[in-house]
Amino acid sequence: MALRGLIFDFDGLIVDTETATFDAWQGVHREDGLKGDPAILHQVVGHVGVEADLWVAYPPGRDRMQLETRFALATRAACLVAPVLPGVVELLDEAAAAGLRLAVASNSSHRHVEGHLAARGLLGRFAAVVCREDVPRAKPAPDVYLAALGRLGLEADEAVAFEDSLPGHAAAAAAGLRVMVVPNPSTAGDHFVHATWRSGSMGEVTLARLEQLLLAQRFAAGGVQGAVLQ
Repeated sequence: MALRGLIFDFDGLIVDTETATFDAWQGVHREDGLKGDPAILHQVVGHVGVEADLWVAYPPGRDRMQLETRFALATRAACLVAPVLPGVVELLDEAAAAGLRLAVASNSSHRHVEGHLAARGLLGRFAAVVCREDVPRAKPAPDVYLAALGRLGLEADEAVAFEDSLPGHAAAAAAGLRVMVVPNPSTAGDHFVHATWRSGSMGEVTLARLEQLLLAQRFAAGGVQGAVLQ
């Protein structure tokens, strides 16, 4: 089928709030003369319902609530100034000009996603914004992507998903979507086994190139699983 829609993750894909979160977390540690192990925060970022002691580098008696408050304030400040990632607006422009339907599918809250999109003048670009409050299960379950497809009125083979995280790309693939993985600095070392394609940045993804990849997939025996965008 022809390409009729694009579905985007938000955090780390449209705006790199994930790196901002990592930087804020490390900043709290630095202020106290400590260094956090990035692998600890990596267990949590992009997931819902995963628990981890983010402050294991601190003595057991340290007030965790005070650390969480400092972390939340630092994260909010960092995310507010995080720019839209290169290539995102250009792809949205191309897709809109071609008549494609656009959606966001996120594990974050509506307040977070819509607030940041609105602050950057992007909220009106999307026909649907589906967040964790809208579905029974968060990513890596496919629910947010299935809901986004439903709101766009599309079948899975009529759309492509864009993701930067392990649970996100697994969710999109489980919904039957082809997945363009675009890792951010926090997820660049991950192994994306469900990716259809992988790109170094959104700046490398154009609608014309995406359509070329889709055409190649239709004709290539076995598809192009794991191909790198060049």
